[in-house]
Amino acid sequence: MLKRQDIVVSLKLLGLRPEPVPTYPALAEMLGMSISEVHAAVRRARRCGLLLTEASEPTLSEIRPSLPGLEEFLCCGLRYVFPAERGHEAIGIPTAADAPPLAGRFATSDALPAVWPFRAGKVRGFTLEPLYPSVPRAALRDQTLYEWLALADALRLGQGRVGAAAKEAVHRRINELRHAFFAR
Repeated sequence: MLKRQDIVVSLKLLGLRPEPVPTYPALAEMLGMSISEVHAAVRRARRCGLLLTEASEPTLSEIRPSLPGLEEFLCCGLRYVFPAERGHEAIGIPTAADAPPLAGRFATSDALPAVWPFRAGKVRGFTLEPLYPSVPRAALRDQTLYEWLALADALRLGQGRVGAAAKEAVHRRINELRHAFFAR
């Protein structure tokens, strides 16, 4: 069964492609997880078809994201397995439609933005529990990961135009990655 951190690890690996993949310890450091958590997340994501490999005991560099599998899960299943719930008002880091790549695409309203609660954040909004506790810190270190996680949150919220825009952005990014893989 998938866990929330499996999605974070899969999105990080997706964001690294087609660049070289780090070691398990390096990936764990980047994501603020333990090495054993990363190993277990990769194993579960492989079992579910979100990550692929030919080897039975692969190194991290032998594992690749399943582009169709990740796109389908993000766009059609994520909000049912790991739904997002609006929380209380707090300081944090913008996510969902209030973070790149969707920020600024929708008319502003008086509604507070969605934020991951984080003391070092600079935006007051309604909290949205991140997929994993280390997400805010990891996202601040990696813009690509931040954008994938924000899109995932927009899909988790599953709201009309925002959800449709997030699906469109995921589809476009996955297609760009397909072209990058085949261009090599």
